[in-house]
Amino acid sequence: MKNRTRKKPLFRRELLYKTCIFIGTVILLVFFLPREAKFNYQYEIGKPWKYGPLIATFDFPIFKSNDAIKKEQDSLAATLKPYFDYNQDKEREAISFLQKDYKSHLSLILPSSKYLIYIEQNLHKIYQCGIIPSEDVNKLLKNDTKSIMVIKTKMAQEKSTDQLFTEKKAYEFLLSADTLHFKTEILQKCALNKYITPNLTSDIKRMEIAHNDMFRNYSWAIGVVQSGQKIIERGEIITPKSYNILESFKKESAKRIGSAVQRKLILGGQIIFVSALIFFFLLYIDMFKQKYYARKRIILLLFTLIVIPIILTALLISHHVLTVYIIPYAMVAIIISIFLDSQTSFFAYILMIFICSITLHFPYEFILLQSTAGLIAIYSLKELSQRSQVFRSAIYIVITYFMIYIAYILFTEGSISKIDTTMLIYFIINGLFLLFTYPLLFLIEKTFGFTSNVTLVELSNINTPLLRNLSETAPGTFQHSLQVANLASEAAISIDANSQLVRTGALYHDIGKMAEPAFFTENQSGNFNPHKQLSYEESAQIVINHVTDGLKMADKYQLPKIIKDFISTHHGKSKTKFFYISWMNEHPDLEPDEKTFSYPGPNPFSKETAILMMADSVEAASRSLTEYTEESISNLVEKIIDSQVEEGYFKECPITFKDISTIKTVFKEKLRIAYHTRISYPELKK
Repeated sequence: MKNRTRKKPLFRRELLYKTCIFIGTVILLVFFLPREAKFNYQYEIGKPWKYGPLIATFDFPIFKSNDAIKKEQDSLAATLKPYFDYNQDKEREAISFLQKDYKSHLSLILPSSKYLIYIEQNLHKIYQCGIIPSEDVNKLLKNDTKSIMVIKTKMAQEKSTDQLFTEKKAYEFLLSADTLHFKTEILQKCALNKYITPNLTSDIKRMEIAHNDMFRNYSWAIGVVQSGQKIIERGEIITPKSYNILESFKKESAKRIGSAVQRKLILGGQIIFVSALIFFFLLYIDMFKQKYYARKRIILLLFTLIVIPIILTALLISHHVLTVYIIPYAMVAIIISIFLDSQTSFFAYILMIFICSITLHFPYEFILLQSTAGLIAIYSLKELSQRSQVFRSAIYIVITYFMIYIAYILFTEGSISKIDTTMLIYFIINGLFLLFTYPLLFLIEKTFGFTSNVTLVELSNINTPLLRNLSETAPGTFQHSLQVANLASEAAISIDANSQLVRTGALYHDIGKMAEPAFFTENQSGNFNPHKQLSYEESAQIVINHVTDGLKMADKYQLPKIIKDFISTHHGKSKTKFFYISWMNEHPDLEPDEKTFSYPGPNPFSKETAILMMADSVEAASRSLTEYTEESISNLVEKIIDSQVEEGYFKECPITFKDISTIKTVFKEKLRIAYHTRISYPELKK
């Protein structure tokens, strides 16, 4: 009952954790996916159409291009004459004002009443033609307007702009209309400009009405495309005409999916599709990779690598920027394969490609190209140890793109002329971006705490400061570590474990012995043994401390956690048997303190740490053999590993009896070769 009670909260926490991952990922992806998924093409004038044949699924008009519309509307606008209101009161007010001034003082200036009649007649003529404000005249001149429409008593009459007067022109006309009979210098004394006031004002409202009437019947289309009609063929060069048809199709498609109901339906479909794929991926992890849930950084890395390319694809499609074929999707497959495993890499990669494909109008070509590229990426770069491997893998992927694309065009179009060379350039750019995988691995290691094979190779270099210090401080331990590394790496290869990881872990597993090198037999010379001056308990603690001292040194030199695991597990929770048995023999009637003679552990929890524990014990014990025969070596290996199995050190490891049997065989063979008897060379007889 207690076990069941404990399991329930744990199960609930795991379920909550998985639910949060599921909901969070679905919301994030659906948020970025474009809702206008019906017309996600990228095209330019002068470039070939890189998609399959495009067929109209509904009738739609072919709209005029923006340039054509602007040109036609500007032409129509040029024919539209501006409207001005004629104010009849201005003339009456001016004449009345003139007559009053004549009675008051102009009669003293003017020689006769003929001057008054002359001024009245010319003012009438000027006002009848129309006086227009100076700012309106400037607009007419700027627009090169030849005539205007003058509204008198609700009737519009066309009048040439040459017939219109400005205030300045009207004043000059009054002075010079009849210089033969009326002297200019006398008229100038009358301040005639007082009687000149604009009587034409621009009617903006009527202008808008006339403008709307003109464009109400304007035709925005130049033709119609019928449903089922082919719009454009693959590889066909996009001309201004075909570009205009594509733009028209795009506009009409946007109208059809612009309603709130249709957008909700699109959103619902995206949620269902993405939710199903994410659920299947989580189900795969739950069934086959349950251990990943215990290491949350693995889940974080997986979903980060899946989500980022999808968001990037959605943004490129939504904003019609560049093309999705330059995105190095295969990089995701490579990274997951290096840090986790090939099966998870392929499953995650296919999931990502499927979700990316729903943003495209023709996803089949995309899925075909990216799936094959991902398979090649996983196959060509499972274990990365050299920078040249990334370059070689990028070349393989680009070649794969070329081959699959050309093959696809040939069997779908049946013509080599349909091959779009621009696509081949995109594939090359894609390959160049793949070269950034190498520096990106370093960033992922620091961010998520993973360790790649590249780092392991660098750490396994015996010229690193820590290993060089080990070789100088504890040369016997250093030689022991090298032998263990060779044994363990060969055993790892034989059971398909990570040989580079085991080799690197083996080189560092005993670095703690540098704290007290003389207390370990491989570093002792002559007959001096410092343990003879100590009790068994003290000696046991010094030997046990090489594990904790090793972990401290690993922290100091910033070794990855995966290497620290080898330091802490290479003895597991076993005992220092020499001191433990010696103490028991001297104190047969007493119970020993088990913790005093036991290593802190934990026991090995992976194939690699289990291999190191076996290799370490076998290599150390092999040095105590009095003779190196095939039988003695075989008995030693069987005895040591069988005792470790019986004591339960490998219960927490995913290692099988078949694996252990294979490891035994490798150890026996390698030790037999290492300790084989060499022939003695004869001496030259004199």
